Amino acid sequence: MNLTGTPFFLLTIVLFVGSLALAMAQWRGRGIFGRMPGTQHPAPAAESGAPATEQGASATQQGASGAGRPIPAAAKPWRGPVRALSYFGTILLCQFTAVTLVFVVVNNENQLYGNWGDLLGTSNHVRAVPVPPKDEGLAGDQAAAAAAASAGASAGSSATSAPKVPQAFHAPDSDAVPRSVKQADLKGRLSGVDGEVLVWTPPQYDDPAYKGKTFPVVELLVGYPGASSAWFGDTMDATKQLEPLMKSGQVTPFILVSPRVTLLGKTDTGCADVPGKVNAETWLSRDVPQMVMDNFRADTTADRWALSGYSAGAHCAARLALAHPNRYRAAVSMSGYNDPAGEPVSLTAKDPKLRETSNPLYILTHAPTPPNVALYVTGKRGDGLEDATALQQAAKSPTSITPVETTGPHLTSTWKPLVVPTFKWLTGIIPAR
Repeated sequence: MNLTGTPFFLLTIVLFVGSLALAMAQWRGRGIFGRMPGTQHPAPAAESGAPATEQGASATQQGASGAGRPIPAAAKPWRGPVRALSYFGTILLCQFTAVTLVFVVVNNENQLYGNWGDLLGTSNHVRAVPVPPKDEGLAGDQAAAAAAASAGASAGSSATSAPKVPQAFHAPDSDAVPRSVKQADLKGRLSGVDGEVLVWTPPQYDDPAYKGKTFPVVELLVGYPGASSAWFGDTMDATKQLEPLMKSGQVTPFILVSPRVTLLGKTDTGCADVPGKVNAETWLSRDVPQMVMDNFRADTTADRWALSGYSAGAHCAARLALAHPNRYRAAVSMSGYNDPAGEPVSLTAKDPKLRETSNPLYILTHAPTPPNVALYVTGKRGDGLEDATALQQAAKSPTSITPVETTGPHLTSTWKPLVVPTFKWLTGIIPAR
């Protein structure tokens, strides 16, 4: 059962109410170890007022005829400790179900863990760690694919355009996600990563008036821990907030894509390629975009692609955009950080060289030429604002950094209201056409 959505939430409510009912029944003496049928208690000796000799005779008769009857509770000393243990166990059950219910409420609100593997840290989505081929950007990928198609045609194939790899789609695993969202279980060809990718197309996509039109794309990255469903569920409500604005023309009709980011159990990959461990960067910047372009009418040039993320996902968005201006034109970074050590369990923070080269500020200042990338970076003092300012001060044209101060806590309740203003900003960078 999925950890997010209604079914598991209802199950935890039933378990919590059931544990309370069990506790009340026990305390009222009707629990499993309460009054037991057949237990008899001896009557007071002198209540009847009968002579002692008659009482003695009666007792003798009872003793003779009562053989095999239930032994009075007083003669069962083990029942006291067992009853106490049963009460203690019920109290622990009530506490466990209460904590579980609170966890489910918090998890549904923030979409931190999508399944048991993510929660327990046992999930591993790395099938292999091949050495990725040289990155030539989106244009290079398209040229290489076209060349392969041309070679196939020369060899007698009927192919006349770049070969596409069709992907099977199904309803999202999480019922917290709107049914208008499609899910693909992608096996990364270049990265060796396997994971789900959620895709939503804008209202215009299926409009006959837009037949044959291609659409720009925004990759949505969650924090750590985080489920790919967070952007589409109640946590961020991206589609609910943006769909009416796309219909009215206030926001560019983007295809929204939310890929799996948690790939190594209880370790944050830092969205980097780490030899021998994971190709997270190749997964996010190459395998996922290629799947989108193969299966949707998506624009195939870097100036029509962008990223948006919060917390650890914000670090990834800034990092990937600055490192790959041949793949992305813009990025939104909400409460992110430059130093990978901003996430204590980051894989890139554990290696001094990776920690240095994975820093967006380092990438910006060591680029051969200033990248043609625009960043919208939000944060409050002590939580991202200083990093945003550092990027702004280091940027040279055509790089553009827009720092925005926020005041809320490091929670989705701060980032959710930023969805609309950030996408209006993205519309200025990547307008509809």
